[in-house]
Formats: sequence, C-alpha cells, structure tokens
Amino acid sequence: MRGDGRTVTSKALALLGAFESGPTALSLSDLAEHADLPLPTAHRLVGELVEWGALERDEQGRYTVGLRLWEVAQNAGRHLRDTARPYLQDLFSLTHETAHLAIRDGDEALYIDRIYGSTRVPRASRVGGRLPLHATAVGKVLLAHEEEWVREAYLAHRLQAATRYTHVNPGRLAAELRKVRDEGFATTQEEVREGSCSIAVPVRIEPHPAAIGLVMLSSNAAAMTRHLPTLRGVARRIEVAAARPQPSLVRIPRRSGRRNPRSGPDAGSTS
Repeated sequence: MRGDGRTVTSKALALLGAFESGPTALSLSDLAEHADLPLPTAHRLVGELVEWGALERDEQGRYTVGLRLWEVAQNAGRHLRDTARPYLQDLFSLTHETAHLAIRDGDEALYIDRIYGSTRVPRASRVGGRLPLHATAVGKVLLAHEEEWVREAYLAHRLQAATRYTHVNPGRLAAELRKVRDEGFATTQEEVREGSCSIAVPVRIEPHPAAIGLVMLSSNAAAMTRHLPTLRGVARRIEVAAARPQPSLVRIPRRSGRRNPRSGPDAGSTS
C-alpha cells in the first residue's frame, strides 16, 4: 500500500485515463506507469476492470477499452447528439464536406458527433476526441462566446502549437476572438493539421453552448465562407429542436370509472 492518499476510485480512473489520447492497446506495465501505481496494485485493479467489462485483454496480453465502457460512454451528450444528428446529416448532404458538432470541456473542444465526407482530409480528431480550443474553428467559436474571464484564463496559459500555422500569440488570438464574436464565425487554415482547413458557427443552446463546423482540404480554404448560410441555417434548426420539450416517459393512467368499450370477456387484447 503506497499511502499516497488516492482512493481506489481515483486509481481506477487513472488507469482508464491512459486510453484518452494514447495507443488503443496498452500493456499492464504501460497502464501502471501512466497511473503511477505499483505493478501489483495495477494488476489487481485492471483485473477488476476486465471482469466488469471496462477493459478487455487481447491475445498478446495487452488491454483495450471494453465494450461495456463504450456502451456507457454512448450516453454522454446523447440528448444533444440525438437532437442534432438529423441536421448534421443535412449539413453534410448540402455541402459534401466532413461535418461535426462540438462543445467546450475545460480547455478543449470535445467532439460530440461527426459525419465524414468522401474526400480524404487529414483527420485530427474523432467522436469523443478532444482538441485545443485555439487550434480549431469550433474551438475558437466556443471560446469567443464564453464569458470574458474564461477567455482571459485560457489566454493566460502557454498556448501549444499543433502546427507551424497555429495561432499561439495571446494578443493576436484575443483580437481574432473579438472578430469571431462580431462576425459570428471562425476559420482555421492548417492550424491543427497541415492539409486541412475548417469553418464553424455557434449553436446557442443550454446548458452547453455548442458549435458546428466543416473540415475540408486546405486547397478549398478560399471558398470556405460560401458554406456560411448553410451552417447558420442548420445551427438555427438545432437551436429550435433543442428548445422543444422532451416527450414524457411517464404513462398516464386511464381515468377510473371509465370502461374500455372493447373490454369484456370476448374483447381481444389491446396490448
């Protein structure tokens, strides 16, 4: 027992956290090192995670994310994803470009859904993946429409450059975010992956404001803004759909004293 003050839960979560951005298959030693745990402790906890279904062990003795954990994760952001999905499909159908939906999670853009276009574009993220806010069009939109103190806190930290084109100068980025707020859209050109560019607009919904965007080849950067009317139209449709009350799942009992006209010894079942 290390006595480092961490709970069993925090240690198990540290093990699962190894799969957030690293390889899809890890050895027990890799997991122990990532979670900063002794090998025997990691072995015991990983065994319990495998038994529950959060992890799976392959033929080489490496561990991968289990199907049960994947199933549970599908419920994260499910309402927003299910609400926006038909409109995201419309966006793809109307533009034939890769379309995605993201929200802010801490200092990153979290991708809730994505529909891939037929054109092969350098891919930077996936559904459930995260990217820095300052390097993506959806991230810039999300950051631009946050409260001032959130932007100030973000810009106070050292900004990492994903490529040589990433905007990492705080003053320049602050000015760009003001422009994004004023114009209602953001763009990037090879700031997260060389060879690709993106454009995004806000989706003003509660409790998590979102952004939708398109990713395309950087050779199409000059023509990106032609998609703005479509992006804005789709964003408005998502906002309206998200504001609708959700149907109740509570079954309303039939009033007492009223007989079902089909009921009786000879009536067929209505179930």
